[in-house]
Amino acid sequence: MGGLAAAQVVAAGVVIARLARGRRRLPPLRPVGASGVTVSVVVPARDEAARIGPCLRAVLADPAVTEVIVVDDGSSDGTAELAAALGAKVVTAAPLPGGWVGKQWALRQGVAAAAGDVVVTLDADTRPAPGLVGALTAALERYDLVSAAPRFVCDGVLEQALHASMLATLVHRFGPVGPARPLPPHRVVANGQCLAFRRDRMTEADGFALVRDRMADDVALARCLARRGWTVGFLDAGGLLEVDMHDSAAEVWREWGRSLPLSDVTGPGWQAADLAVVWLAGALPVLRLVAGRPTALDAALLGTRLLLTAALRGSYRDPGAGLLLSPLLDPASAVRLTQATLRPVRTWRGRTYPAITDAARKARPGRNAAR
Repeated sequence: MGGLAAAQVVAAGVVIARLARGRRRLPPLRPVGASGVTVSVVVPARDEAARIGPCLRAVLADPAVTEVIVVDDGSSDGTAELAAALGAKVVTAAPLPGGWVGKQWALRQGVAAAAGDVVVTLDADTRPAPGLVGALTAALERYDLVSAAPRFVCDGVLEQALHASMLATLVHRFGPVGPARPLPPHRVVANGQCLAFRRDRMTEADGFALVRDRMADDVALARCLARRGWTVGFLDAGGLLEVDMHDSAAEVWREWGRSLPLSDVTGPGWQAADLAVVWLAGALPVLRLVAGRPTALDAALLGTRLLLTAALRGSYRDPGAGLLLSPLLDPASAVRLTQATLRPVRTWRGRTYPAITDAARKARPGRNAAR
């Protein structure tokens, strides 16, 4: 057996073992009503006037929510005015200090302004359903930090195909959402579009300051706090939360492809291992199939990928032809992840952030949380 074949066997074993966790994963979140616990919803926003409305209307109408806070991070499109008109409390973010990424800076100020015992953070492009906030609050009886995986909205066949292909790379690297047994802290993942935690604990930990310079802020926060003993849950909330992340396949390629490698929260060894799994178990079988030379192992991996495609139906509001075609784009997703791993981008929302230096990592508390 040659070296490439042996490496592919190892990659296949890793992927199959990770996918097998899906048989024991936790059930999706179910709607829960108001519990008497005070809950503050915090929405960081920078030029989100075009899409923040549905999110705010939903949480403002939820009886489980005590207050809704929008942290306006230097918007110039009327985001603050719209949020105030809808009935949210608007906090104007202070000027961004050096060494901070804008979202973490906004969230830290939102938590400081919150009065609820529990804080739920939502991105402006989320569409929460009734019962989500109650379900997240109930989950905090078991976890210290809860993150929820949504159902995605895609606007075309190509966008859905590319999105589903990139989503498959996450499953290949980390396994399905809702693992019954927690992953090691250095492999924990989270979705920063929807987080929940107890306000006093987060304030005491000053969690957002610990990951102030990370572009992959959600995973960095989860790993940092997991190393400090927090119990982190990543739960399926597809029936209670939808997200329309992107407007086109080009935006999926540019924006989600930029962040998916988790380059600033993963050490070089794990980055190499993750890329090897994506190439050997995902891209290579498709390339050999197109070339007309698939091996028996390639055929097995392609069959496994089709089973994963079926499992991913629940991750989309309108699963269609794009989902079925997504395996064909696995080589493209591998290329994008490799590109973003080798040349990480630290530009977001019109701001460019300096690269993280080794000195900065060593000088900050919780410095090993994202390695």
